[in-house]
Amino acid sequence: MNILVALCAVGAEKILGNEIKHLGYKLAGNRPGRVTFYGDDDALFRSNLCLRTADRVFLQMAEYNASNFDELYDGCYAVPWQDFLKKDNRVVIDKVRVYKSRLNSEHSIQGMIQKSIYSKLCDVWHMRTMPETGDQVDIRVYMDEDKALILLDLSGLPLHKRGYRTDGGIAPLRETTAAILLQEMMWRRKTPLHDPFCGSGTISIEATLYAFNIAPGFGRRFALENLPIFDARRAEELKQAEAELIRTDVEVRITGSDIDPAAVNRAKKNAEYACVMAGRALHMVDKSFHVPRPDFIQSDYAELAAPYESGLLICNPPYGERLLDEEQTRELYKNMGGLIKAFPGWDIGIITAAEFFEESFEHKANVIKAFKAGNLDSKFYEFKSGETVRRDGEDRRVDRPRREENREGAPRRERREGFENREGAPRRPGRTDRPGRGEHSARSERSGNDRPQRRNNRSENRNRRPDNGPEKF
Repeated sequence: MNILVALCAVGAEKILGNEIKHLGYKLAGNRPGRVTFYGDDDALFRSNLCLRTADRVFLQMAEYNASNFDELYDGCYAVPWQDFLKKDNRVVIDKVRVYKSRLNSEHSIQGMIQKSIYSKLCDVWHMRTMPETGDQVDIRVYMDEDKALILLDLSGLPLHKRGYRTDGGIAPLRETTAAILLQEMMWRRKTPLHDPFCGSGTISIEATLYAFNIAPGFGRRFALENLPIFDARRAEELKQAEAELIRTDVEVRITGSDIDPAAVNRAKKNAEYACVMAGRALHMVDKSFHVPRPDFIQSDYAELAAPYESGLLICNPPYGERLLDEEQTRELYKNMGGLIKAFPGWDIGIITAAEFFEESFEHKANVIKAFKAGNLDSKFYEFKSGETVRRDGEDRRVDRPRREENREGAPRRERREGFENREGAPRRPGRTDRPGRGEHSARSERSGNDRPQRRNNRSENRNRRPDNGPEKF
């Protein structure tokens, strides 16, 4: 049995944990931004192939007490590195994280761990030096209260790099973050979904992959494939098993829009790559099925109106740090408040790094969830249809990460289970359960009415399309 560690955005540990349990693996615990679980040999490849919300997957090589450098060196030397590395590998200690430990120099820890690994390999293979002419192997080290955790990277490139997004445009949303938001909103396949600021189409594409149960890793390779422990034949069998699970019987209404025609074209191109990737996976098991592409249109968000009585509107609007100045951003968020009236009966989820969003939006969120992906602190505002929130904010819950000394903390509590529909789990009124892998629903042809329609009564205070901009439909 192997011990694996999956990294995620701080605040998404519960969602990732539920996804891991959905794959059939047992959780061993979690810390801020990472979830530990037990898995067989198949889990090394399958977790990289299937996890939607994980940023990376590591194999735990050792965990031991290390209050001084001798203990740090000896504990790492005891690992049978010769079973996991090749003679020409170049070992890189890519990151060191230290928390309340006597060994607190990241540079010194990096040097000591690399020296220990190379010494072990040279002693076993009777070599004086390592040639370092082959593939790079990344090692990550956590020093947590004088305990060392040594991890071997199995992913290589971060898992949010699915392989389908050839052009992300400006300030794209990570694919793993988009998957987290969909689970946070408890989105179901049959629920209409629209992204009014689609950009490169990430949210709509991730929703499509989830709706048809397409594993997100079909279009890429992993660092595991360069290690001697990799079983290529077994990996092919696992791919075929996941391809068999792709749904071909579901009805979806997934759309996106953007005022920028270049963004719409970019989203369409990325969606085409993603669905072609799924098609190739289906050919592995001799299935012929055309995965429906998300429907992207060119439109200003202020011209949209809901085409259905209920649905989910979810987006990542521009924010001041990277796209607009603060004054422009505040004006945009103020005008976005009209989406509440334009989409009655719809749940709305908006992620942004702007602290003044809710003040400018002029509507109180039912739930605010904080996430930290990389160096970016973001908040996800959830507006539930039919639920009221008092202006003083007493009736709403705000889930924020707990802060500790020199460390990002984990959320104190989680609002929901992300991937499992457990007996007794909370469900919103009027919604049907999300179909599981074994359930079936009739697939119908989509029509042009599946996209949000423009409203004719645009108010004067909303952002108008530039004179030289795209024509209205």
